[in-house]
Amino acid sequence: MYAIREAVAAIRRAPVLLVLSAAMVALALYVVGLFAVATYNLHEALGRIEERVEVVIYLRDDARDEELRLLEEDLAGMDEVLRVRHFTKDDALARARADLPEFEDLFRDLDVNPLPASLEVELVPGFRTPEGVARVAGRASIYPSVEDVRYGDEWVDRLYLLRRIGGIATAVLGAAFGAVAALIIATAVRIALFARREEILIMRLVGATNGFIRRPFLLEGALTGLIGGLLSAALTYASFHAVSTLIFRLEWIPIEWVVTGVVSGGLFGLVASAFAIQKYLREI
Repeated sequence: MYAIREAVAAIRRAPVLLVLSAAMVALALYVVGLFAVATYNLHEALGRIEERVEVVIYLRDDARDEELRLLEEDLAGMDEVLRVRHFTKDDALARARADLPEFEDLFRDLDVNPLPASLEVELVPGFRTPEGVARVAGRASIYPSVEDVRYGDEWVDRLYLLRRIGGIATAVLGAAFGAVAALIIATAVRIALFARREEILIMRLVGATNGFIRRPFLLEGALTGLIGGLLSAALTYASFHAVSTLIFRLEWIPIEWVVTGVVSGGLFGLVASAFAIQKYLREI
């Protein structure tokens, strides 16, 4: 209770210092929040694109039914494969007519159907990776009844490259701005310690332990970080709402991310205060 009373009293004595410290922490975490929103929406967009990743196997016109049956059974037995669908030449022509109505006259005048039969292989979520797609394509290409295998290897590689870049950028920037927030809180605590140096010296003279002296400052730093985390969450949501309303629609990050950000602010404040006061107590 003493630590709580002292922390509240310190805030009342210097509310401007608390506001400035919390505001600086909020700005540092706000940048992290913006990158979190951007990364989450990029991840969701890439996830929707990933759902369309599939392997298309074009078949030779002289492929025998027995060969096709063996090929389908082999592919269906792979761990990466969710479903195999067979489309005949007539199915391919019907789909082309539905997808390209502007070429209906051209399709009507055809004497021979030039489109090949195909197998479309849908992959299991989690296996829609460049490695998983390549394994399925490699297995299909060994069959003599297969004319060609397409799966867009270049854009699949780029899809996962973008995902990795987004994750790494968020982690690096989050760590960098988290360090900035910790330095800001540590500086604020050092200022508070300097302002109360005589009081601390008297407490040391009458036998107060380091833990007894340290606790109010730890609570003050944690509270500053929590307030900064709440402010950063509010700023991030305001920016998200503005962009989503005025420019293009975005998806809000999961509530677990928001709670983690706010709690991280408090932890930054606690750890930064611990380092600052430990150094100060050693000096005196």
